[in-house]
Amino acid sequence: MSSDSSRRIQVPDELKEVLLQFSIAYLVEQPVDLIDFAAEYFNKLQAHRPNTTTSDLNDDNQSINSQEGDAEPPIVQSSRRKSVFAEAYDPEADDDDEGATAVFPKTDEQRARLIESVKNVLLFRSLEKEQMNQVLDAMFERKVQPGDFIIRQGDDGDNFYVIESGVYKVYINDKHISTYNHTGLFGELALLYNMPRAATVQAETNGLLWAMDRQTFRRILLKSAFKKRKMYEELLNSVPMLKALQNYERMNLADALVSKTYENGDRIIKQGDAADGMYFIEEGTVSVRMDQDDSEIEISKLGKGQYFGELALVTHRPRAASVYATGGVVKLAFLDVRAFERLLGPCMDIMKRNIDDYESQLVKIFGSKNNITDTR
Repeated sequence: MSSDSSRRIQVPDELKEVLLQFSIAYLVEQPVDLIDFAAEYFNKLQAHRPNTTTSDLNDDNQSINSQEGDAEPPIVQSSRRKSVFAEAYDPEADDDDEGATAVFPKTDEQRARLIESVKNVLLFRSLEKEQMNQVLDAMFERKVQPGDFIIRQGDDGDNFYVIESGVYKVYINDKHISTYNHTGLFGELALLYNMPRAATVQAETNGLLWAMDRQTFRRILLKSAFKKRKMYEELLNSVPMLKALQNYERMNLADALVSKTYENGDRIIKQGDAADGMYFIEEGTVSVRMDQDDSEIEISKLGKGQYFGELALVTHRPRAASVYATGGVVKLAFLDVRAFERLLGPCMDIMKRNIDDYESQLVKIFGSKNNITDTR
């Protein structure tokens, strides 16, 4: 195929939508095994794929017939609604951090109430501290008066709401089913899906709500994930051992890394423990120490861009040294043993050669090769 023809290839919108939807689901759930999660996800997607032949025409007719008058709000899907994932957002092309870091002032008491209100929201459980702070900062104030409709059954969802004050009644098919009294939240699924509202919420009194729109939430979530991946790619590109990997292999490795943070003096791995993974140093310094004569002796210090823990995985030996965070906060990228075995095959020979280098260094310290084992 010529280069001209390859440039004319267009990615179908349906493919973009499906891949974006899967990416969001993965970021929210953060499963241990990507492949297992993907298989389950797409099997469910296929099993629940709607029939879009006759029903779509009926939905259009019902949407038109219910636009006027006091008829019951439609719950059915109308053709104008689309999945949130069709709303394109390219984090690489977004150089403006203002939207993702917008701050709407809140008192300490309001912020504390927001945190308490959203702590059990499934979508927020997997957010890192920085992301959660951005979400709270980006929630904006909405004042309401008696009789105001906050959401209407059948409408497309766009905002998520946390109640600061006020009384709100909930209706389904014009039947009152519950009441919020100065506390509660609703509409959280709107942060992911442009789906119809399942109920109507109407203000009974003056009140104050804090709202989060879907695009801002997605921007925070996706841009944070994008920045982290770019950071990991740069980190991995600086590791000489990984030069043996192809570019796409390093990208897969970056996606498999998990951030871990340690304070000064924290023990990261313990001598004698089974190896569960290896670590790349994002920031800070670590001290590698071995037990010797009822005390620990430091055998090396490692800093940003270096790594440890890999040789115990190669040799299948227990950890023969402990590693501690030193000199302040240490940020690490952790690769578990399953991902290590799956992704670092091309580097295995290099790591095995490194065993002799480490043992040579230890001989200088302990005086005899018989007194040492794999330090990491």
